[in-house]
Amino acid sequence: MNILPRPPISEAEFVPPHYFRRLELGEIRCGDRPLEIDLGCGDGSFLVELAGHHPERDFIGVERLLGRCKKVAKKIKRAGLGNARILRLDSKYVVEWLLPEASVSRIHLLCPDPWPKLKHHRRRLVQISFLEAVKAALELGGEFLFMTDHEEYFEYACEKIHASGLFEIVPWGEDSFFYPKTDFQIQWEAEGKSMHRIRCVKA
Repeated sequence: MNILPRPPISEAEFVPPHYFRRLELGEIRCGDRPLEIDLGCGDGSFLVELAGHHPERDFIGVERLLGRCKKVAKKIKRAGLGNARILRLDSKYVVEWLLPEASVSRIHLLCPDPWPKLKHHRRRLVQISFLEAVKAALELGGEFLFMTDHEEYFEYACEKIHASGLFEIVPWGEDSFFYPKTDFQIQWEAEGKSMHRIRCVKA
């Protein structure tokens, strides 16, 4: 059965031609331009600022909630960005079932739901199967950037990443490259709290 795509909510929305097969490279990438994916992009502030700073790159923000997607689409249009789009889907599904192999230069995962209760840890996005899908979607030398304010989730994620043996871990200093702060991060750091982050490279 062929499932036709629905109409987009905005010209800034990326609607896959099919939701039940892996995308072809040409369906998600514009020629040789690097593509970055922002998983769970929230209000889109990080996505819009990053896309504005890198007009030579393309960006897709992934967000499940319709209301947030509409807000992100408006921000993209208001900023006049032709290199940013919003995709309304679940992050796990996008990474594990839609992204073509070796199609993405960077995947960003910032402050995902930590699911703090032990019985809910299986719902956390960072699992071995997810990390395997991340590596498959990344180009050689591509990066998976993970950041969270939740210390226990960070330790959990690092254990999964190291146990997987899938990536090379490289330094990620404040001045390593341009990386805008989310509104949540600014508020969190203003309270004297720390963000925890890890930079993983597909070798």
